[in-house]
Amino acid sequence: MIVLGLTGSIGMGKTTVAGQFRQCGVPTHDSDAAVHDLMKPSGAAYKPIVTLFPSVEKDGAIDRQALGRIVFNDPDKKKALEAILHPMVRSLSDEFLRSCRFKGYKMALLDVPLLFETGGHRRVDYVVCVTAPKFVQKRRVLARPGMTEEKFNTILQNQLPDAVKRCCSDFVINTASGKAQSLRQVKKVIARVLKK
Repeated sequence: MIVLGLTGSIGMGKTTVAGQFRQCGVPTHDSDAAVHDLMKPSGAAYKPIVTLFPSVEKDGAIDRQALGRIVFNDPDKKKALEAILHPMVRSLSDEFLRSCRFKGYKMALLDVPLLFETGGHRRVDYVVCVTAPKFVQKRRVLARPGMTEEKFNTILQNQLPDAVKRCCSDFVINTASGKAQSLRQVKKVIARVLKK
């Protein structure tokens, strides 16, 4: 089974492209969704996170914004949080890939925003990078509720630059021209990978 790794910086259109791979029949594991589930009160990461950062627990749930404020400005605390979450997400994605192989899929996709930053690119056969021009990225991100220019810049500092991601990837999908154009690119990637 061929494993694709999908990555891209914030605001590049990665969620849309992941959905298009799904639409084309490629099963997809969303690492961001996995993190959300792990951090729910019933999730495996809830207790370890609340033990490490007691101030983020509010009304029996993790206040993600409070947690973000703590870890974004402190590399050591960020590493401590990642040490809890990354192995759990890795385990869930391994389970997902085993299930896909068992079901006989020819291809599966791991949607991982920090694919290169976490070394996840070594676990996949091909890397697909989602990109868009900087002005498009900035417009999309600043349109999100609660987003500020300062927060946007902090997020960018924690991500590998887009140019580096593109250079290190096997395929690049540009989302600047709209969904129909990116879907055409997704179909091309699938066809080319299956030919190899």
